[in-house]
Amino acid sequence: MAVTTTAAPAAPAVPSAPGRGFRAAVRSGFGLLGPRHGRHTISAEQVDALALPIGDDGVVIGVDGQGQPAVLGVNRPTPYDVLLIGGLWTAQVIALRAAATGARVAVETGRAEAWGQLVRALGVGPSGMSVHDVGRVPPMGASAGSPVLVVRDCGMRPPRGRVVSGPWQSVLTVLPYLSPVAPRLIRQARLVGVQRVSPDEATQIGRSLALPSGDVEALPTLTDGVTLWCGDRDRQYVMTQATDAENGLLGTARRMD
Repeated sequence: MAVTTTAAPAAPAVPSAPGRGFRAAVRSGFGLLGPRHGRHTISAEQVDALALPIGDDGVVIGVDGQGQPAVLGVNRPTPYDVLLIGGLWTAQVIALRAAATGARVAVETGRAEAWGQLVRALGVGPSGMSVHDVGRVPPMGASAGSPVLVVRDCGMRPPRGRVVSGPWQSVLTVLPYLSPVAPRLIRQARLVGVQRVSPDEATQIGRSLALPSGDVEALPTLTDGVTLWCGDRDRQYVMTQATDAENGLLGTARRMD
């Protein structure tokens, strides 16, 4: 496609008074002329060597197989459901780190003492993390300036939640093991995390997530703190490593509680 350009009309001549051009440039907003530096240029062959640290904003939940940070983006303008088939320890680490990013965390649980002890140790108050009985989570009023993560730790058969995912409000559902409601939760989740399970459970999960046989065989052998996270198009093993402060609050990584 041909592009036609039109020459701009010539500027009127300016009388050559001493200092006139300098004062005009300052008045027009260009300011003083700074030092001159050489331009930074690279050859076409060097472009492939450039690397930019671009990734999702969110919660660092561990490191991947290459030792790079693995990030879970829970603060989103669209509904986001996450299912973790795993232990309380990993769920609490995620909740702690989400609160540290500024999200409000509401925990719906039948294990109020386990979560309440964590909230008391943090001293963040209900504005940072709050614990509610099953079915008693109030509307959270999530917004871009005040995102919310709802953690549903309601046992093997969690009831349908009264508070669901929405704009700036993600929901993390924790299942200790596979249960009859797991297929429904897997279907509705955008992201599924699986920790160590029995061989029979691994086979069922493999069918639901269309996992390769290698991943199915690996699930019963995962060590404490390792999670296989499965999204729409990819899978990633992540090792969650606690900080010193998290170790003091939660202890070492464990699958069983």
